[in-house]
Amino acid sequence: MQDRISKIDLPNVRRLEAMGFRAWPAASVQYDGSWLIRLTPGHGSKRLNSVNPLDPSDYRDIAARLERAARLFSDHGRPLTVRQTPLTPLPLVEHMDTMGWPVFSETVVMMADIPPNDTSEAIEHLPLRDIDRFVDARLSICGEDSEAKAGLSEIINAIKPECGLFLFESPEDGPLAVSLAVHDNDMAGILQVAVAENARRQGTGSAIVNASLRWARLRGARTAWLAVESDNTAAIRLYRKFGFQDVYRYAYRRAGDPR
Repeated sequence: MQDRISKIDLPNVRRLEAMGFRAWPAASVQYDGSWLIRLTPGHGSKRLNSVNPLDPSDYRDIAARLERAARLFSDHGRPLTVRQTPLTPLPLVEHMDTMGWPVFSETVVMMADIPPNDTSEAIEHLPLRDIDRFVDARLSICGEDSEAKAGLSEIINAIKPECGLFLFESPEDGPLAVSLAVHDNDMAGILQVAVAENARRQGTGSAIVNASLRWARLRGARTAWLAVESDNTAAIRLYRKFGFQDVYRYAYRRAGDPR
């Protein structure tokens, strides 16, 4: 990953990282220098429970800072996890390499211009106002346990920028697809996209992403961003149809077995 830095627009990475943090806020945020430590006891997301270095030049006292972070994570019942982005200092990457910390769960951050809305389109999908209904649908589609509801609801309630919660469903099959659009100035993040297995390869994913982008465009967003796991080829293929292109990648590192 580090060999890609010279080809990456670091100011753009910083902007997207900041928007990502606002779009998916952690319950607890602390800084150790420019290392952003995010912890969320109510949700197991790696992004919400990770150390996020934000300055490639801030690499003093690596071992001591990782030890402090490990104690903090342990206090919250979480394994110490470092999120490695193009902003991660090379000496920290080398330290983790030396310590044998594996790289896992690589994610691609993508961007696209949002085209002007086609005013001839008759159907305008309006976002939900019912967070509980959205969360229930998301958990159902993803096959997740209902115990995750409180944590996910808390995260969505904590998002400060304006949100659009989109849900497609049918009386016969229930929830078919969900997505969450977060409008932040002239940009919008597209998050939590999920399509039920029985609704895939039928245009449902394209329809809900399009609804999210149309909503964002109406609120003044001109560019959209999203993050998708690098091995999710079906989702990446879908997003490329909307013009999304790779901006950078990040991955997680953790001592020992990352599972």
